[in-house]
Amino acid sequence: MAPIMSLLLFFFLFPSTHSLQGPPSPGFYPSSKTGSIAFNQGFRNLWGPQHQNVDQAGTLTVWLDTSSGSGFKSYDPYRSGYFGANVKLQGGYTAGVITSFYLSNNEEHPGNHDEIDIEFLGTTQDKPYVLQTNVYIRGSGDGNIIGREMRFHLWFDPTQDFHHYAILWNPSEIIFFVDDVPVRRYPRKSDATFPQRPMWVYGSIWDASSWATEEGKYKADYRYQPFIGRYKNFKLGGCKADGPATCLPPSGSPTGTTGLSPQQQAAMEWVQRSYKVYDYCNDPRRDHTLIPEC
Repeated sequence: MAPIMSLLLFFFLFPSTHSLQGPPSPGFYPSSKTGSIAFNQGFRNLWGPQHQNVDQAGTLTVWLDTSSGSGFKSYDPYRSGYFGANVKLQGGYTAGVITSFYLSNNEEHPGNHDEIDIEFLGTTQDKPYVLQTNVYIRGSGDGNIIGREMRFHLWFDPTQDFHHYAILWNPSEIIFFVDDVPVRRYPRKSDATFPQRPMWVYGSIWDASSWATEEGKYKADYRYQPFIGRYKNFKLGGCKADGPATCLPPSGSPTGTTGLSPQQQAAMEWVQRSYKVYDYCNDPRRDHTLIPEC
């Protein structure tokens, strides 16, 4: 019994960050400020219609197999807003597969588009999902995209239940939320490093074996197909591109101003301290002349 008692004592005295119950309360819940809509109220299929289904409860299911993945797109473009959905991911071997929810104008500006990404990078059975957040500004489609990736593990298992993931984008900042907890804030520091043109809201599941899991070390294995993503509780709130100039962009803080409250800031710092696994600003392989905001 002595070795067991010693082990229990060790974990009591030195708990890992992943044994913590979750981040401190942010004290403000932006998802409550925007009403939920049904999938077909705000979105349409973009590709892979035979791999997309909405059930009677309003849950959208998309899946990837050897024949196709699937994607969807909002009916309208936005110039600012709060965009979110509850997402549940597939467990088991999902390496090489990306399930996403993002903003983009790549169809409007091919080869020169803007993008704000939430991407779930698939994984092997023994490792957790990676949540990748990313920002492109006038990115290129020819392999020269300058990404601004920040990646996280999560303080829960995203395959066991739905959790709410959201992007808040206004003229001053971009904030990424997980269950209303801000995990990343990207402020506007210059016009050159901030997306300003209208974007649509997208979601998709697709094979990105060349880079998605440990830089392409593990590929999609179709013995485990179909790979499934589930979405519900969609939120599209903000200023449409053709809306009135008087439309006020949303705020991510309780004061209605730019930035986060001290309580939100503390919650975000906890997440980044405990679960951040990559930050492009701290990557010595990056050419920092191309990312001046760092």
